[in-house]
Amino acid sequence: MEVIESLQNQKVKTWKKLHTKKNREKLGLFLIEGVHLIEEALKAQMPIKELIIEVDKEIPHEWQVSNLPHVYVAEKVLRDICETETPQGFAAVCELPENKNIPLEQGKFLFIDGVQDPGNLGAMIRTADAAGISGVILGDGTVDLFNGKVMRSTQGSLFHLPVQKMNLEEAVQLCKESRIPVFGTSLTGSTYNAIEPQENFALIMGNEGSGVQKELLEDCDQNLYIPIYGQAESLNVSIATGILLYHLRS
Repeated sequence: MEVIESLQNQKVKTWKKLHTKKNREKLGLFLIEGVHLIEEALKAQMPIKELIIEVDKEIPHEWQVSNLPHVYVAEKVLRDICETETPQGFAAVCELPENKNIPLEQGKFLFIDGVQDPGNLGAMIRTADAAGISGVILGDGTVDLFNGKVMRSTQGSLFHLPVQKMNLEEAVQLCKESRIPVFGTSLTGSTYNAIEPQENFALIMGNEGSGVQKELLEDCDQNLYIPIYGQAESLNVSIATGILLYHLRS
């Protein structure tokens, strides 16, 4: 069994390139690490190009990946290509999926406007998945979906529901054409619990510092806010997303 031991190996250099959005898009690939994400990718039938396995690890029998290319590496190599401090012994290279259109005709949608923290975006997608949301639209300025921390924060939810990159002004107009109410989030809006749960809706959550763009807020059917009862200046955007999604869909 051949084992890659050198950090200068060409494959290792290519895998490390996948840490940046520019190279992910250039190569059409992204890197996932850890047992759970690989299992979720396999369940979702993501196109996996190769499995990367630490030399002393055994592949779980239930993965059934005998048809996939396997690459065995030394521990130092896996540590070098993984972003977590304590890698679990497995990584995989997957093909970037096409940016497929989500039909904004009926359903419950989350629109994300310029959220830049990878942990926040991952938690928002995971929350949308848990709330049974139909799809997530990522607007301009939002951190890349295939950023390593985003993917780990989703806990595999990015493989469970449609996520699309799209101009949010266009998305809002498509909702209006389909008579889907669009709710923005703004301190000048109404308290969220003044709104009844909706059969169909789109909720726009904004940047951690500046919120939703003014132009988008002006196009919304109604803007909502969550009251702050204590001393905190604001709620974390992923926590606020959970409160609003569960209220609007209940």
